[in-house]
Formats: sequence, C-alpha cells, structure tokens
Amino acid sequence: MKRRQFLKLIVCGGLMAACGLAAGLAVADDGAANAVPLTAGFAEADITPAIGMEAPGGYGKAFHQSVHDPCKIRAAVFGDGANRVAIVGVDALSLQEEMVEAARKAIHQRCGIEPKAILIAGSHSHSSGPLCGVMPGEYDHAAPVVQKLAYEQTICVNMEYYQESLDKLVEAVCQADAARVAARCGAGKGTEDKVAFNRRFRMRNGISYTHPGQGNPDIIEPAGPTDPDVGVIGAWNQEGKLLGCIVNFACHATTNPGGISANYIYYLEQTIRGTFGPEVVVVFLPGTSGDVTQVNNLNPYVNPEGEAWCRLVGGRVGAEAVKVLLDMAAGDLGPVSADQTVLDIVRRAPDAERVKQAFEMVQKDIAEVGHTDWTFAKETVMLDAIVQKQPRVPVEVQALQVGPVLLVGLPAEVFCQFGLDIKAGSNFPLTFPVSLANACVGYIPTEEAFGEHGGGYETRLTSYTNLDITAGRQMVEAAIAMARKMTPGTIPTLPPHGPFGGAWTYGNLPPQLH
Repeated sequence: MKRRQFLKLIVCGGLMAACGLAAGLAVADDGAANAVPLTAGFAEADITPAIGMEAPGGYGKAFHQSVHDPCKIRAAVFGDGANRVAIVGVDALSLQEEMVEAARKAIHQRCGIEPKAILIAGSHSHSSGPLCGVMPGEYDHAAPVVQKLAYEQTICVNMEYYQESLDKLVEAVCQADAARVAARCGAGKGTEDKVAFNRRFRMRNGISYTHPGQGNPDIIEPAGPTDPDVGVIGAWNQEGKLLGCIVNFACHATTNPGGISANYIYYLEQTIRGTFGPEVVVVFLPGTSGDVTQVNNLNPYVNPEGEAWCRLVGGRVGAEAVKVLLDMAAGDLGPVSADQTVLDIVRRAPDAERVKQAFEMVQKDIAEVGHTDWTFAKETVMLDAIVQKQPRVPVEVQALQVGPVLLVGLPAEVFCQFGLDIKAGSNFPLTFPVSLANACVGYIPTEEAFGEHGGGYETRLTSYTNLDITAGRQMVEAAIAMARKMTPGTIPTLPPHGPFGGAWTYGNLPPQLH
C-alpha cells in the first residue's frame, strides 16, 4: 500500500470513527438484543407568554415587559414494544396538579400512554409564564380580606395561557409518540461543579440563613450539599443523527437574563444544538435544587450580570452534556417501565394566635409593617384558609425507568440532600431525581433545617410551603422502595477489542541518524 493511500485510510477511518462516536454510532455491546428495538421520538412546542402577563417567582405580583428568548414544552417518548414512557420538560416555574392530571388523561385517550408513565416537570424558570399560583375560585371560601390578598396581591394562574399550554403539552407528547423510530440510545453522567452552590449557611449565631450575602463575616460553612452530576440520556436514529436528549441538573433557574426566558436552559439548549444541530430537542429536568442556586455567597468577586450569568450556567452545563454525549456508546436502552406512590401528608397549620396577629398586620399599610413581615403575614392568613379546606395533601412520587436510568419524580422544590439520598439508595446504575415533577407542594427542607440550628425562609409556613417536616424522608423512602421493585437495564458499552493483530509497522522502526 502506498503512503498516500495508507494515510488517507487512516484519516478517513479516524474521521468516520470520531463522527460515528459523536453521532452515537459507536458500536455498543448490546448483549442479547431485544426482539423489538427501543423506539424514541421527540417534539417541542412554543409557549412564550405575552408581554404584560404575570411573572412568577415571588410572593407578590410582577409583570413581564420584554422577551429575551422563547419558552417551550419539550417532550420525549420511549417505547420497548411492551411499554411506553413520556418525559416532558416545561419552561415554567412549576405546574398545577390539575394541569398535569388533565394532560395525562388527554394523552392517554389520544396515544394510549399510561398516566403513571408520563412525567411532566417544570424547569423552575423564574422568567417564564403564569402557569402556577392562585387558581380561580381557590379562595372563594375564605374571608373577603383573604380573597383580596389571594386574587389581587398574589401571583395568579392565567387561565387562557394555562389552557393554551395544556393543549400544546398534549400535542407535543402525541407528536413525539408519533415520531418514534428505532433508536440507538445511551446514558451517562458528567460533572459540573463551578456554577451551582448551596444558598443556606450556618452562621455564628447558631442558626442557618438563606443567602446571608457575600462577604458576611458571620458565615461559618454551607448548611447543605450540592449535586454536580449532569445526567444525560441520548437517542440517535439509525443514520446517526441525534434526535434528542434528556439533561438532568440541580440548580435553580434564577439566572434571569432580562425579560421572558427559558432562563439558563435556553443557553444549555443552544450549546448542545451548536454541536449536534439546530433540530435536536433538549428535554431539561431539574434536579433536587430547593436549596441550590447559581449564587456563590462565598465568592470574593463581583457576580456576573443576568445575561452573562445565564449564559455561564447554561453554557457550562450544556458543554458538560455535550461531552457526555460524545463519550456515549449507543445501543439498546430498554426496558422502559413506570410506577407511582401517592403519599398522604398532613399540612403544618399556623397556631391561632399567629393567625390573629397576621390578620391585624395585613390590614395595615405595608410600609408601616415592613415588607417581609407583611408578606409572611399575608401567607399566614392564606395558609389558614387552605388548611380549613384541605388539611392533608396527596403527594405523588413517581419512578420512571429508561433501561439503566431511573427518573424519580418529586412534586416539590426538594432540598439537595434528599436527591443524594435517593441516588445512594437506588439499585440503578444511573438515578436522576427530578424536582417539580407533576405538581408542586412547595419547599421540602431536611428535618435538620427545622431544628434549633435550622432556619431560612424555606422553613417558614406559607401558602406555598407547609407540609409535615417528615415529607422529604417519606418521599425518599417511597422512591427507593419503587426502585427496588424494578430491574435495571444495562448501560451500553463498546465491544471489547479483538485479539492482538500485530504492531503498526511504520511505528516500530528504529531511529536513523545518517
């Protein structure tokens, strides 16, 4: 063979191998292949809210004044011939249980996917549309002053936007189901530990603060962990094109770039699409990030502005997902299955004296009472009305399997430690805890956070956060119990190298000096 032909063979072969790996075409060792290959389909829909709609993310009203980038619904459906599962990410602060149940019912009627096999998670974007908050009629049973506080001074669901988003969610899942093709899939995880930080700190006074502030000399140490895992599932068609991927990461989506936005998820998507193509659907699922944000309170330097911060978090998480996809061996990722447990958890009710004082405070001017005290007084009287109507809450914990990956749906802003506990107790090679899945029952702090050295606004009683302090532990135990009943699939790997075929003759020559 001539040198030029030999080098051409090496270069072409190397490029083909690299491109094949990047496109998920690396030949995986499937073992005993299923009779029916795994199928995968993806779809997305635009749900960008209109300027002037309410912006979620606080205890009072705020309104959008501009658009930065589109908000979306992104859906994936996997099938193994016997079962199908749907995984949906929505650019929303959180989702109403009523919306999820309506979507599941409609999807089941149209596509036949079992309701318990449909996971729908809000991304927790603080720059998204009004899909969460007070529902029409929710406080009609309450006293007039409470109704006024709920309907006029608290974020409310926009029912027109709600219905439009519900219709598009159902359509996106049905489109993804119809688009399913035989797919070679892979799964893995990477590490991104430079953009997410626990926001609660133990202080010198013996309690914990949320966001005590940069440079605060009374900070001792973080009061909780972070989870740097970037979990990824990738699906390629038979021609080697990346159809879409699932990305799981634990960090609040509070990097507001200015205006309506998917938040850092936008730049995460842009980063992945920059490598694999503009049609790749990126389904983002938030990890357990109830106490984890992009804000590093120990940072001695000035933090970035919103746009730069948004790009930084999304770009780094997206880049890590790209690396995982590039390294991924693709093959059969079956089976798929799903299970769910519904817990019955009691609400923590405010005592009568606190309610009485709160009623007095909310009828005064905010400037007289102080914004923080007035806000939590408002939340106290609203919670009192909720407890009278519904003293206990059904809390769904979902276990959804895609081969070796276990997705655990948790309907809350769950503290990070609980996600780590689920991973430690899971029998799956890869476990992706998903916050804000299928509903939202507020913050779920650890029991330690309620102790004498606890604290932070996440532990305060509000209309948003009020479950029994054991709720997190109950969720963890339910998730692990369901995982133990499932049989994990195997992560595809490359086949072993064949027997030694001899060294490259160009490479084992001795040096020549003359």
